[in-house]
Amino acid sequence: MVAVGAGLAVDVRLDRHWILRAVTLVLAVCCAALLLTDQSRRLRQIVTGVGLVMFGLVIPVTQTIWSKPPEIDFALQVATDAKGAAQKNGGSAVTVADVKAAAEARGGAVGSFPTEKAPQVRGADAYPLIVRAHRDQGRPWACLTFVHGLDAEVRPC
Repeated sequence: MVAVGAGLAVDVRLDRHWILRAVTLVLAVCCAALLLTDQSRRLRQIVTGVGLVMFGLVIPVTQTIWSKPPEIDFALQVATDAKGAAQKNGGSAVTVADVKAAAEARGGAVGSFPTEKAPQVRGADAYPLIVRAHRDQGRPWACLTFVHGLDAEVRPC
């Protein structure tokens, strides 16, 4: 129950790692089944109990907590602001300019940080856009894409 609840608690605009969550859920169910059916050895009960706690509670909760690091949280805020600006302007899709304006209004930037090794800015002209929380800092960053006009998808990149 905790594994399913933790998966649903993650923002829908993020990748929820469903495959990893399904594997941990299956392992938690297996540990619970072993714990309920096999009462023969104390050591086996302890091992399956620890497995149940790890796969049913610890791993799903940490996946949920780690799914929103600061750069992802910033990209979600930028996506919300850009969507609001597009709707305010009467647009049916969020443009790159909307995202740039929203990122700059929050103190961030769009595109990779130019350096001596890589002077060309990437991810600033077309989706997926690279969104940085700080103008003068390269990493960490997140990738932001709008699909079907106003639906945002955010992922680490």
